[in-house]
Amino acid sequence: MAIKVSRSRRRPVKTTGTLPPEGSGTALHYSHPLPVRQWPITLVLAVACAGLAIAWFGDSKAGLLTKVGLLTVGGSLLLAAVLRLLLPEVGMLAVRSRFTDITVLSFLGAVIVLLTLVTQPAPWLHLSVLDNIGQLIGRPHR
Repeated sequence: MAIKVSRSRRRPVKTTGTLPPEGSGTALHYSHPLPVRQWPITLVLAVACAGLAIAWFGDSKAGLLTKVGLLTVGGSLLLAAVLRLLLPEVGMLAVRSRFTDITVLSFLGAVIVLLTLVTQPAPWLHLSVLDNIGQLIGRPHR
């Protein structure tokens, strides 16, 4: 006579064994203070905060400093992508897999830089496709 063994197919109540993302170890030894140990994310956040401060306190009429500040913010995301690509350990800058982090950071940084370059008034980058879209919605061509 054979005995049937039933196995439960229920999911575990508590998740165990979740591994941290690749490269999430500290960039420097634990003997250093936390901001120094996590220098990649500290650098990226410092550059982004500087860009936001430049954009916030920039002259809104000319828009020059606002654009420079927003380019700095986009540049900080591109810097984060480069650091994630080149460094073996980036600490808290590692969120997902290396490929996902680099892809998302590069895409968001490029979008912020591109949108800043085509922002009115006086865009620094002229794209004819934007004029075509403007004509479709009734805006006169300049």
